[in-house]
Amino acid sequence: MAEGLEAAPFPGEKGQEIYEKISKQAWQEWLNKQTMLINECRLASYDPKARAFLAEERKKFLFENHDQMPEGYVPPKDL
Repeated sequence: MAEGLEAAPFPGEKGQEIYEKISKQAWQEWLNKQTMLINECRLASYDPKARAFLAEERKKFLFENHDQMPEGYVPPKDL
């Protein structure tokens, strides 16, 4: 069985749902993808549209199909 989160990642119903249903490893994978999305899409954390976009992407990643990359994403080349 996968290790669960130690606490809800943020307050509220959505944070509680993630705490109850998402493994620690899956959450870390999401955090990595979120960082990539912020960088690739040049998002600002204070922008309400960016926050809504990330919330929707988080939902897709954790609860729907979590292996899709943003349109136009080019993976880094190994050095």
